[in-house]
This record gives sequence, structure tokens and C-alpha cells, in this order.
Amino acid sequence: MILHLADVPQDYPRGGHTDRLARVLLDELVQMPAERLYLPVSDHPKIRALAAALSANPADRSTISEWAKRLALGERTLTRLIDRETGLSFGRWRQQLHLLVAIRELAGGAALQRVSESLGYEPVTAFITMFKKALGQSPTMQSHLTESILPAVIRSRQQWDDSGKHRLIIRGR
Repeated sequence: MILHLADVPQDYPRGGHTDRLARVLLDELVQMPAERLYLPVSDHPKIRALAAALSANPADRSTISEWAKRLALGERTLTRLIDRETGLSFGRWRQQLHLLVAIRELAGGAALQRVSESLGYEPVTAFITMFKKALGQSPTMQSHLTESILPAVIRSRQQWDDSGKHRLIIRGR
């Protein structure tokens, strides 16, 4: 159904077959449980600098201690700051970034080996294991997503949590 809707023009007639399919799909998406796939974003300048650097080079495997030195902070200070600003540990936050980059790349048709390497995982089985543990399915199962579907799903799930931090939530099974 999703693939069919991705192929039809967006100006389909209201009340027709395609409109009914779209409404059923949207109703089902709203009812699905939220996956724990989100990337909290902070306005703190140090966290923004960290996020920009890791977004530009997601394969960077620097430790929290190395990042603290780069950002002119103590390791414990950076650890507490990341936790306070994002609600996640540094390792979990970086993993979330990797998952979102991987899903975007796989949906765009990138090869699994290339995605794994671009995120700094060697061998590729390390990436597959991380992906399966986090999302409960192999990254090859994610590759059926198309570029036209993923952005719409992501945009429809942007939310603000109770603390006012922006979170990107992708709904799924």
C-alpha cells in the first residue's frame, strides 16, 4: 500500500480510491507504537558543535574524553551536559545519529557495505548487529523504504517532548 501511494501523484481526487488508501494508511500510522528512534537536538552551543561535527563525519569514533578536550570541557562536565540536554548518554546519542543516517542512506538505495563503512563500522557484521539490537530487524529489511516515503514519515513524527527539547520520532512496528 505504501509503495502504491508513493507512486501516485499527490493531486489525486478526494474521495476516490487513492484518497481512501491514504486515509487508512495515516490512520494506521497514528495507531502504531512509537519506536525508540529519535535524535534529541539541543540549543547548547557545545552540543550543537558536537552534533555538527558528528553529522559531518559520522564515522568519527572519538571517545567522550577526546570530545571533551576538543570542546574545552572536562569529561564529566560534557557527560552531564549531554545527558541533561538530550536525555541520552553520549554513546546512545551517537548510536541514534548512526541509525538515522543509516536509514536515510539505505532508503536512498545505498549499499549496506558503504553505509556501514561511512559510519565507521568494520566489519559490516558489527553494523548489522547494532542495527538489529536497536531496531529489532536487519538493515536489509529497511532497504525497501523509498526516498519518497521516508521523508514524509519523518516529517509527520516530529514532536516536542515535555522538557521542550525537539525529538525526531519514527513510528514503526
